[in-house]
Amino acid sequence: MPRATVVGAGMTEFGPHDRPLEELFADAAFASIDDAGVALDEIDAFYFGNALGGQAEGDTHLAPKLATHVGLRGIPCQRFEDACATSSNAFKHAVQAVESGVHDIALVGGVERCTPETGLGTGEMTEIFASAAHRQYEQPAGLTFPGVFALLTKRHMHEYGTTEAQLAEVAVKNHHHGQYNPNAHFGRDTTVEAVLESPTVADPFHLMDCCPFSDGASAVVVVGDDRAENFAGEPVSVTGVGHRTDAVPLADKESLTATLAARDAATEAYAQADITPDDVDFAEVHDCFTGAEVLAIEALGFFEDGTGGRAAAEGRTYLDGDIPVNPSGGLKAKGHPIGATGTAQIVELTKQLRGDADRRQVDGAATGIAHNLGGDAATTVVTVMEART
Repeated sequence: MPRATVVGAGMTEFGPHDRPLEELFADAAFASIDDAGVALDEIDAFYFGNALGGQAEGDTHLAPKLATHVGLRGIPCQRFEDACATSSNAFKHAVQAVESGVHDIALVGGVERCTPETGLGTGEMTEIFASAAHRQYEQPAGLTFPGVFALLTKRHMHEYGTTEAQLAEVAVKNHHHGQYNPNAHFGRDTTVEAVLESPTVADPFHLMDCCPFSDGASAVVVVGDDRAENFAGEPVSVTGVGHRTDAVPLADKESLTATLAARDAATEAYAQADITPDDVDFAEVHDCFTGAEVLAIEALGFFEDGTGGRAAAEGRTYLDGDIPVNPSGGLKAKGHPIGATGTAQIVELTKQLRGDADRRQVDGAATGIAHNLGGDAATTVVTVMEART
């Protein structure tokens, strides 16, 4: 059975775009198709991620609509929705389809418009996105996702002594990386003082601890490794994809200091790839809030429980550190167009493992991991990719 391989990758800039979903996605799709050197009539499946189109823009049944827009009418296509893990779940299904022989060449991607360019303000978009929380137990109480991750992070702080200054160091690190990413929403440096002096959103998070809502799109082309050399794009192997879920609502979770779905998904992905956390050279993790990165790097096995808060301040997760985390700038600096985030992580892994990441290149990168979670850490997809030798 062939293993899946990425042979094409493309994405738009993340940030405000006054353009419809179709045009945004087409830019990313055609960039990945051109990178792969594949003809449109060779693509035999389309796996697509979009989380908010129905509520934010009144736009549903998007998979065949976007397939038609990019010239892929007639092939099987499917839209996925798993909150922030939307397009990583689409990617997982494409990988499985190619590895099982159901499809030969799949286009996978996602797109979202979340900024005021949609005609909706931050408050309205926050309310729409809060629909990914528990409708009966959490939404009536007004719980939105800054509050969700603030609760998780405050418990981590209580148990382990993690500090607001340590959280701010995560933001500083990711902005430092983001300045080297031409597609980043916030590609500029910041300081710990600036983070701590920014307005409080949900204790312990200040505004600069929070990722932005962004507009943008990303896409990759997936084929079997037995035919990867037939394409123009340098192939990068997909060696493991883990997918797990946790309880919703928060009150039903076994732990508030550990994201258990991420641990289980990582265990599955590591086993498929036959590696351990020590074999990973860099990681793209879902840092929707600075505290979420701390939980992620512990869940992935890079740091012991309770020690992840110190990692950025000690320089261990910088580009030249022990385990570079979010060389793209992460959601915090690169941006977060919900449905496009998962495959954007795969784009970054592809660039890094090809050695094409320019000033943010991780030296000697051979094995990378992407961690993408949805909702209140209830859905997590972890992907291992490796450079071909």
